[in-house]
Amino acid sequence: MKPREIRRGVYWAGAVDWDRRLFDSLIPLPDGTSYNSYLVQGGQSTALIDSVDPTMERVLLENLDSLEVKKLDYLIANHAEQDHAGAIPAVLAKYPEAKVVCTPRCKGMLIDLLMVAEDRFITVEDKETISLGDRTLEFIHAPWVHWPETMLTYLREERILFPCDFFGSHLATSDLYVTDEGQVYEAAKRYYAEIMMPFRTTIQKNLEKVKEYQIDMIAPSHGPVYNKPEFIIKAYHSWAFGEPKNIVVLPYVSMHDSTRRMVAYFVGALVERGITVKQFDLPVTDIGKLAMALVDAATVIIGTPTVLGGAHPAAAYAAFLANALRPNLKFASIIGSYGWGGKVVEQISGMLTNLKVEVLPPVLAKGYPREADFKALDGLAEMVRQKHRETGVM
Repeated sequence: MKPREIRRGVYWAGAVDWDRRLFDSLIPLPDGTSYNSYLVQGGQSTALIDSVDPTMERVLLENLDSLEVKKLDYLIANHAEQDHAGAIPAVLAKYPEAKVVCTPRCKGMLIDLLMVAEDRFITVEDKETISLGDRTLEFIHAPWVHWPETMLTYLREERILFPCDFFGSHLATSDLYVTDEGQVYEAAKRYYAEIMMPFRTTIQKNLEKVKEYQIDMIAPSHGPVYNKPEFIIKAYHSWAFGEPKNIVVLPYVSMHDSTRRMVAYFVGALVERGITVKQFDLPVTDIGKLAMALVDAATVIIGTPTVLGGAHPAAAYAAFLANALRPNLKFASIIGSYGWGGKVVEQISGMLTNLKVEVLPPVLAKGYPREADFKALDGLAEMVRQKHRETGVM
């Protein structure tokens, strides 16, 4: 799409990727994404805030041509990841006088990742500024949101925050601004769960940090622009600071229906006790949906049969994912079936070391579940109810 003006002399100049369906060979993109680059024209100098994914560098360069940008003074690199920085070499080749402005750590990463020449950089410290003449860019260091070199850029005179991945959403849309808050809320929550949740305590600190600024608009590097920024700030507060809710997330896999039968019974037992359940059949699950469910849950129960004495690989992956995303869970357990033995409980429990959870007694059936196994599932459901009550989530 062509560039669009969001304030006088401030333009969205990025690219919308309608067709991309996988990010980092890992994260599903059911709604595509965008790579947002912003041009800020000052009285004396011009700055480009972030570039785009290398697959879209031609679109960015054409947008700069359409804006008749003959000289670029600064290329602000908020983040070194290739979907934002990948087109930097192409921009620098087009504008040989431009300097890359970034944190000291980002400089090293851009040299390593993109082989940008060292003499093309200006490094800035936290809250340092650059004047464009009648406009001022302030740089806010925000390490681990979500890489160690990240910073945010604040355009003082217009009160616009350019936070790169912070507050972003993987969402391809023709709308410049948020028009469907429900759609954007879900996309932003998915983005938070998949990318920001492992750094929840850091996100909390940076939410407090941006309180120092008057913000009329948030222009992230993925998804639409927030011209009502309180919408996304409030959502982030609820995700980052909120306590777990009365929810059990139940990712499972079943090969010969034994585990599936246990899951079906257990879900009913939890629902009878007033507990919300979010169930995921792992072989066909969108992991983004699973990640979103973990944001609010108090408990995760993993259902698995044994494979060669251990957990099914899909169940092991779910445990690995939960451990990597570090949701604010309180409890965990395992249910499933086995044929002759194994170490499913030890394996899954050992994969949850990042989580500050109490592991509740598992329920494992030998072969197809019998009456005693269903009674044990009732007992686990009752224990979950008691734990949720004791911790105040229900």
